Amino acid sequence: MNPELEKILMQVQKPSRYTGGELNSVVKDKSKVDVRFAFCFPDEYSVGMSHLGMKILYSLINSRDNYWCERVFAPWTDFEALMREKGILLYGLESFDPLTEFDIIGFTMQYELSYTNVLNMLDLGGIPVLAKDRTQLKGLVVAGGPCVCNPEPLADFIDVFILGEGEEVTLEWMDLYAQAKREGWTKDAFLRAACKIEGVYVPSLYDISYHDDGTIAAVTPREGAPAKVRKRVVADLDGMYLPENFVVPYTETVHDRAVVEVLRGCIRGCRFCQAGFICRPFRQRSIGSIRQQSQSLCESTGYEEISLSSLSTSDYTEIEQLLSDLTDYTEGEKINLSLPSLRIDNFSQEVLDKIKKVRKSGLTFAPEAGTQRLRDVINKNVTEDEVMTSCRIAFEGGYTAVKLYFMLGLPTETMEDVEGIAQLAQRIVDMYYGMENRPKGKAVSVSISASSFVPKPFTPFQFEPQDTMEQIVEKQKRLVASIRSRKISCSWHDVHVSVLEGILARGDRRLGAAIYKAWKDKGCRLDSWDEVFRFDAWMEAFAECGIDTAFYANRRRSYDEILPWDHLDYYIRKDFLIREDEKAHEAATTPNCRQQCSGCGARLEGGVYCG
Repeated sequence: MNPELEKILMQVQKPSRYTGGELNSVVKDKSKVDVRFAFCFPDEYSVGMSHLGMKILYSLINSRDNYWCERVFAPWTDFEALMREKGILLYGLESFDPLTEFDIIGFTMQYELSYTNVLNMLDLGGIPVLAKDRTQLKGLVVAGGPCVCNPEPLADFIDVFILGEGEEVTLEWMDLYAQAKREGWTKDAFLRAACKIEGVYVPSLYDISYHDDGTIAAVTPREGAPAKVRKRVVADLDGMYLPENFVVPYTETVHDRAVVEVLRGCIRGCRFCQAGFICRPFRQRSIGSIRQQSQSLCESTGYEEISLSSLSTSDYTEIEQLLSDLTDYTEGEKINLSLPSLRIDNFSQEVLDKIKKVRKSGLTFAPEAGTQRLRDVINKNVTEDEVMTSCRIAFEGGYTAVKLYFMLGLPTETMEDVEGIAQLAQRIVDMYYGMENRPKGKAVSVSISASSFVPKPFTPFQFEPQDTMEQIVEKQKRLVASIRSRKISCSWHDVHVSVLEGILARGDRRLGAAIYKAWKDKGCRLDSWDEVFRFDAWMEAFAECGIDTAFYANRRRSYDEILPWDHLDYYIRKDFLIREDEKAHEAATTPNCRQQCSGCGARLEGGVYCG
């Protein structure tokens, strides 16, 4: 470790975020490594170390003797200030070498408000921020993750985007990079070859032209790049690479437990949910594979809690058998079992019996909307009777606290729908006190969490306008005013964060200039943290770049408009998204994939539809 680094670590909060050396971290001999990969998470350590995708790819890359993957996280403001003062470059936690020593700098893009962190981390590491200023093969900047389903706002900064799932494509393009490095290719030669790999998008090989009204006129590929870039999908989840250990942090993280993925994709088709569409097709792991990895992770890390990860864990076809098999192990080893992502409509007494042994507080459900009409608009396919039944099961099982997630600003929403949120919560309170077998001597608590709807690419609502800031605030106030009981509490997301997210989510390449200005001139970074976020600085950056934010956030798109992501193929057909948006305006629902195939376009090899 740099002696100067050791000195300043004693001057910052949580220095263990910056020291490395954790259990199961991988250190290799640099002289025996062909390619060095800096896996950068564009947020601080406690967030990044909770991310399952980073854990998987870290282990995958390091499983190859000639590749070395190290972890890099965004420093907090106190450490960044000292790094810049002392001239210390951002470094990998395993070797303490700066980013300038790495062949590849890779980012996982989980959230739009981390965009400035990418620029800040590159700059802190001594890497030119703009892709055009990086002319050598070494220092290639790559990005993947859910946000790259619309990579265009970051096109000025990233050399290569990886679309879809990384377990197979990562080693393919890294092997190509190793060949290019060995044979002395230029960066341009590598990019022209890499774009031929399915799932690899090279933005510099595409020209974008615009109409006078600001909409896109054409996306034109050059130098042999494909007209449509298709995401990568792992067909067999049991056959893919599965790590048997994770790096164990010295300090507390957001999700401090072993995380085991049980399925990918979603059968539900909620029209607001980007993950539910871009992660299709629906695939499951076998019970034996899940149990084996759960046991291996607990034994190698010492964790005493397992969290089953998916978009909808209770949609696992053998959920009760899975829980039975896992609890045979976890109960004997005194390990907690956590099931996030439970659906209201298939929450049962059997599931409750399994989870109440380890859950000590309340249960969380997501009705998303307060009225049946609006739940039909968003295709939630949950009735009020199912909401009430699930809460009753929970109360009869001894629970007295329920948290309900809703969204404000959904398409076609009225003030009656907003008031319906408070009215539904009140009916749950009234039901509790009307039960003869409720927990005696205990008061009920119903918590409402109301986020603001943000239209996202590759969803039926990608065409819809986002509510303005004034409209969102008015609805938040109406919701609070509609609550009549002290048994009901309410929280909501910062409207400014939602507005910025809405601008960036459906942006095009012209936003790159504003992202750069917000970071370089306005000092924006760590935007997802309330204590650092500066909405006014972002608005100044947009204005100074001549960008009309309403064009991106508050404008309805016509169905024939070329969208910034239309040249990317995430298996979801645009005509399907149009049909679903039209049905939303009729408040008409679509059955889930197990009930009836809706022809979304998500197919496994051989033409078999998911679900």
